[in-house]
Amino acid sequence: MPPKPADPSYVAQLRRPATVVVVLCWVFVLLDGTDLFVYGAVLPRILKGHELGITAGQAGDIGSYTTFGMLVGALCAGTVSDWIGRKKAVIANVTLFSLASVATAAAPSAAVFGGARLIAGLGLGGLLPTAIAYVMDYATPGRRNLMVGVLMTAHQTGGIVAAALGLWVVPSFGWRSVFWLGAVPAVVVIPLAVRFLPESVSFLVAKGRREEAETLAQRYGVTLDAPAAAPRRSDAWQNVRALFAGSQWPTTLSFWAASFAGLLLVYGVSTWLPTMMRANGYELGSAVSFLLVINLGGIVGLLSAGRLSDRVGPVRVTIVWFALTAVGTGLFAVHMPLAVTYLVVFLTGALLFSAQTMVYASVGSRHAADSRATAVGWVAGMGRFGAVFGPWLGGRLVADDAATWGFAAFSIAGVVGAVMMAAAYLSIRRRPVPLASATVDDELPGQA
Repeated sequence: MPPKPADPSYVAQLRRPATVVVVLCWVFVLLDGTDLFVYGAVLPRILKGHELGITAGQAGDIGSYTTFGMLVGALCAGTVSDWIGRKKAVIANVTLFSLASVATAAAPSAAVFGGARLIAGLGLGGLLPTAIAYVMDYATPGRRNLMVGVLMTAHQTGGIVAAALGLWVVPSFGWRSVFWLGAVPAVVVIPLAVRFLPESVSFLVAKGRREEAETLAQRYGVTLDAPAAAPRRSDAWQNVRALFAGSQWPTTLSFWAASFAGLLLVYGVSTWLPTMMRANGYELGSAVSFLLVINLGGIVGLLSAGRLSDRVGPVRVTIVWFALTAVGTGLFAVHMPLAVTYLVVFLTGALLFSAQTMVYASVGSRHAADSRATAVGWVAGMGRFGAVFGPWLGGRLVADDAATWGFAAFSIAGVVGAVMMAAAYLSIRRRPVPLASATVDDELPGQA
């Protein structure tokens, strides 16, 4: 029997599942972010030392291999986690990119290095939408966007860790050392996840495991979304087809296009910011430190954007954030005093990363828990085309000694993101009633 509501321990039990899920997923996303951003942090030294014979053009290709793997991983993750459960999907993805990190560290050639990064991308891409859906499943209604923002601070913290490794570990121990280190924490955290992570109650209900879901809900004080609903016996593609049902398709396509622009920005800037800033006249140490500063800004931005989105709606926030990101990335091309440049980089980071995160929050808030991972996974997967294109484009521009044009391209991507989110907002407003699968956080007139 669960404790009575008046018992203080009952309050603790209400918060326990959310705390466990958020903390463990936060650590996993931290590892995800470190593994992703560390490539950009070590890239200047790989190119300077001609490691494995990698050229600037090849480096851009390898960055795109990683993001292509993330594309495939993201597209598969939502459907797979809606099929096998959030817990198993999260653990499988972390295991995959941890093993790939070991392969990257031991790579004897550029081809093996690139292949290992491709495999790492499968796990990296699969983890993020699954973790977002997992956290939204357990978040308190009215605070889901904030919880997504909190979760994504781990990604930017991973960027800070990667920059610190690039500044202080790589010079002494070489670039391979950071990939060896990248696999170590997972050895400790994965067993904790196996032991302590609860499964999503909405997943259990959708799979017909009603009694198990009710037992878990009573134990942790979780409210089932639809207590009387019959379990859904659908094929694996029903959730995907629902993204285009009725008049939903313009909203879906607008979200996908915005995600393309957002991830082009995130991965293009993360991969090439140090190298482009160095080409713009900054010293190597300062150029790498910009990666640390932009991720510090990202943490601040994610927390503020999440809280603001819970009050006014994530779509509205994302429109403004993308527009301001366009201004910030355009200013990167201007060689300013170092202190001013750090400020601009910090503020742009506060906008850039949270803009893309609020795209995910916007999508997640418009879908029920049993289909949320699929919806977020597909918007992340479609966005990965931008993530593939961003590093490739940056590599080509750097190879052609046209790094300044890279900042212009990133600025244009910010404009595209703002326009597409505005289109999504207008499409949502034209709907006379909420989607049948939408949650209370749905962004509709009068609900913000």
